[in-house]
Amino acid sequence: MTTYPLENLVQTRWQNTFDRLNGGEPGITGLLNISQAWNTAREFLRPRDIREPNSKERNLPVVKTCFDALNEAKLLPRLLETFVEDIRQQESLITAEVSSFMAKYDESEDVTVVKSMLRRLVEWWKAWAPIHELGYTLLSTFNLEFQTHLFSILPSSFPSAFKKLCQSTVGAEPDAQLWGDFERLGLLDRYENLIASVCYEQIEGQVLETCVGRWNEPMLAGLRGWMADKIVPWMILPYARGAKTHEETRSMLQGIGSRFDFHVCKTLCDLRTSEIFDIIVDYPDSNCALLDLKECLQRVDQRSQLVQALRRLNRKRLLHPGADTKDILTQYVLMIRCLRIIDPPGVLLYKVADPVRRYLRERPDTIRSIVASLVGEGGDLVDENEPIQPLQTQFEDYSDPNWEPEAIDAGPEFRTNKPSDVISTLVSIYDSKDLFVKELQVLLAQRLLAIKDGNFEKERQNIEILKLRFGDAALQVCEVMLRDMTDSRRIDQHVQSQKASNLHPTIISKHFWPALQASTLNMPGQFKTIQQTYAKEFTTFKPDKRLRWLPHLGTVELSIELQDRTVEVEVSPLDAAIIELFGSGGKTAWNSQEIIAELGDIDNSSLNKAMMTWIDRGVLFDRGDGTYEVLEIATSAVKAARPPAPKRPAAQPEAPPVVTVQQQEAEQMRVYWKFIEGMLTNLGSLPLDRIQTMLKFAPGYSRTIEQLGTFMEAARREGLVTESGGQYRLNK
Repeated sequence: MTTYPLENLVQTRWQNTFDRLNGGEPGITGLLNISQAWNTAREFLRPRDIREPNSKERNLPVVKTCFDALNEAKLLPRLLETFVEDIRQQESLITAEVSSFMAKYDESEDVTVVKSMLRRLVEWWKAWAPIHELGYTLLSTFNLEFQTHLFSILPSSFPSAFKKLCQSTVGAEPDAQLWGDFERLGLLDRYENLIASVCYEQIEGQVLETCVGRWNEPMLAGLRGWMADKIVPWMILPYARGAKTHEETRSMLQGIGSRFDFHVCKTLCDLRTSEIFDIIVDYPDSNCALLDLKECLQRVDQRSQLVQALRRLNRKRLLHPGADTKDILTQYVLMIRCLRIIDPPGVLLYKVADPVRRYLRERPDTIRSIVASLVGEGGDLVDENEPIQPLQTQFEDYSDPNWEPEAIDAGPEFRTNKPSDVISTLVSIYDSKDLFVKELQVLLAQRLLAIKDGNFEKERQNIEILKLRFGDAALQVCEVMLRDMTDSRRIDQHVQSQKASNLHPTIISKHFWPALQASTLNMPGQFKTIQQTYAKEFTTFKPDKRLRWLPHLGTVELSIELQDRTVEVEVSPLDAAIIELFGSGGKTAWNSQEIIAELGDIDNSSLNKAMMTWIDRGVLFDRGDGTYEVLEIATSAVKAARPPAPKRPAAQPEAPPVVTVQQQEAEQMRVYWKFIEGMLTNLGSLPLDRIQTMLKFAPGYSRTIEQLGTFMEAARREGLVTESGGQYRLNK
């Protein structure tokens, strides 16, 4: 039951509403005018089927008057709601059109079908859209409703179809109407990323098509030129349609253009990163690719990806037992040169080189390969155009006016002033250059002892160059070795002038040369006599010195006279000693045991190799019971019994058996084994660092803990010790 005050309030509000709608007109005249304005406005906005004749009222002054009246009566919000409802009742017409067009596209995948569909949708949009004179609110409400419905009915195949349509416009004649249709339908905002992906894919396709494997010419500038000629004109329609001047266009394209240029650099950087190992192999022909990569890295922060990729490729293609040490060193040197081009401060090189340096330290022939390159035997490790300079060490020059802070991605152990030349970098793989000096001495000894013509000029030049790198003090022993060779030639000339001899020995100073492999070979017959005669003349010339023969070294030229032929050969001293036995004392048949007893403790492999030398040359014949005899006459029966001997060149002198640095160190470590054995006997199990600390008290001990670890690992493999949790214990 209502009360009087409530009835009074309702009556008052009703009267106010009626007065507002009636507009102060007599009776209900104003109300009738509002009703007519409503009907006129709604009929004007009502969406119609464009397939039917268009009868929409276009008397704009009348329509505008109706909208003003509704606005004054505050009925526009209600009109908007009615307009939206009318649109929704007609949306099925658009749904049918879209379904029909997309069905055709799914069958043919022809992008012109999609293009026709979008133009048809624009016709619907134009037919239903309110005119601009009616205000922004009405138009924006219509756009929201139209686009919402459109996006809800587009099938899942539409994005790919729309992308193909956008791709078809790249490089084609600009179609401003098409992009205007995209904007009207809201597709530019809806598929902004998809439109950008068209450009991204064009860039990626261009990079892969033109840049793969082409490292001998700059590519980045060409890609940017291609962007300016083909992509930038295409970008104007989707990203700068509203520009009216050149400056305005450039301003509108600046942001998106920067994104696309970034993608050019990123794509090229990704490609060169995947090719980086082969680019390094191809250096210096690939210098242009390195410069492009350097510029790309300044634009794209992918330094860590480059490091990871190169380290992964190094592990896969370089750091494995199947790779030769010289090849690893060559690749490492090329890596140094290439990464210094990409990153002059050396941060990338420091991060990439560390696994390579650790792996090279574990290879036993690394030092020898580096040293061989220093004396002209190591391939391309040393650049002839690179100035020769002393070995550099790491230091931090705080007084340098050009000092720059370290790169942001530099590790805590990185130092900017690393050795700059390649040789210093290679030597810095190890903690001390003494190992290289010792290896230099061994290699120089081998090269000097292999020279027959007495021309030592090349070795003298090498020593002078090495003195610039390692210093005079480190090369004093090498100078003594070189002087021994010249003195040996002079001494031999003097001895020959006193008493001619067929023997031309190389006389060296024992204490200044690396140890040579010892031998128990006793030269028999005339060879022994020649040695004794030469030694006597030498003692006469040098009364304070004595010769200690190393008869297993060198070569011997022989002329062997048999009954039906003469054999002239150049063989090793062991080969000559064996054939001398067969030619002295009238004994023409010897077995292996008799030869070993006569010549000394010779291992069976060396003896068998020497016997095969003479069998192959048809001088000796194996009777089958381990006894050999001279083949004085090469009868046809013997030839038939023995396969024909292959033609072999004159015996080449093998490398002098100089004891290598590794062999010397191994022999010295065996001396310290007694100390280690005593420690483990008295103290039980010990860790490696404790053993190293106690060994430092042993006289002459100067090994690093890494070298000690290598020795202990060898002792473990031999069964001398056992290792558990880093503790070593004697194996009982």
